[in-house]
Amino acid sequence: MSESVDRVNAVVAGHICLDVIPTFGPRQESWQELFAPGRLVNVGPVVTATGGAVSNTGLALHRLGVKTELIGKIGTDMFGSAILDILRHYDEALTRRMITDASETTSYTIVISVPGIDRMFFHYTGANDGFGADDVPVESLAGGRIFHFGYPPAMRRMYLNEGRELVTLMQRVKAAGMTTSLDMAYPEPDSEAGRIDWASILARVLPYVDIILPSLEETLFMLDRPRFEAFIARGAPMEQVDGALLHDLAGRLLDMGAAMAVLKLGDQGLYVRTTSEAASLRLPGLPQVDDTWQSRELLAPCFKADVVGTTGAGDCTIAGFLAGLLKGLPIEDVMTGAVAVGGFNVESADAVSGIPHWDTVQARIGAGWERHEPTLSLDGWQWDAVKNIWVGPHDHAQPTGERT
Repeated sequence: MSESVDRVNAVVAGHICLDVIPTFGPRQESWQELFAPGRLVNVGPVVTATGGAVSNTGLALHRLGVKTELIGKIGTDMFGSAILDILRHYDEALTRRMITDASETTSYTIVISVPGIDRMFFHYTGANDGFGADDVPVESLAGGRIFHFGYPPAMRRMYLNEGRELVTLMQRVKAAGMTTSLDMAYPEPDSEAGRIDWASILARVLPYVDIILPSLEETLFMLDRPRFEAFIARGAPMEQVDGALLHDLAGRLLDMGAAMAVLKLGDQGLYVRTTSEAASLRLPGLPQVDDTWQSRELLAPCFKADVVGTTGAGDCTIAGFLAGLLKGLPIEDVMTGAVAVGGFNVESADAVSGIPHWDTVQARIGAGWERHEPTLSLDGWQWDAVKNIWVGPHDHAQPTGERT
């Protein structure tokens, strides 16, 4: 393919699926009673939506006003047609690089979300398992500024053979002159993906990744499985996290080759640590990422929101981060924009319908949108009252103002 993508700022590739969501009204039964064998359970209309990184991060970028292209793999079946119809609803152009393969079956997730009961997901990876490096037409992406790839743990070819396809893909894109960005996913621990040596794969791929954006749980699982399992045994991992652990985990990702380690912390906010190597921060198409980004360590707390659902919150936070980069903002404002987009996400039940244009996000921030106070331990950190952000003890810049 030789078609140009002039004026396209972001290319989002990776995992995509169709979410099939039966609706439930208020119920009094326990989980065991509701799903007793042989019982007929009356439900409401089904809701269908696209899911996965390509959909969530890609469509969020599109809604923010960033010209975006999507690359995902689907079958020619009914679910594949439904995914294309949903993408066309946003913009016909979003379907032009989607890959349809008659030999593959489209990925889907059945989401069981009953009021008062934790959600359960039944996921089929489908065509995502057949996605390989050659499915991305790198030679025709010239002109794009950021290439973001999402969810390799849910894409079998991407983690087999020590992640050879993932390494090949990111190496090609990096050589083509785009800034590279990578998101992960939490694999079922006892699954094939959960038994993979992810630390080894990250060590091989991160030399070709500028920005790595996993969740705290994913990072801990992949880099320190024994500590992750100890955290799980004692309760929720986020309740045991402190600034020192964030610094250590991010440092390991930077040592592997990434220029920025961005850790999603759920309702605690967004943590970023950047490399001390100035050359690694000379990112193609992002001239504002300069010496002021070097050796930074920051945490942006979440904004207060009326939470309706959290589906895709991390993916949309990533979209906000990438959009801020493309807007040429300082690192503090990029992080603030990211958690603000995450705040809009949780005020809707689905992943992207609540995401507005970037200007609307900025207007709400400027109007004095209140923040949550992180509950994790930040000993030695300081509050920058001008930028409204926590500054780590290893950050090279001095915070301004006093804690209010």
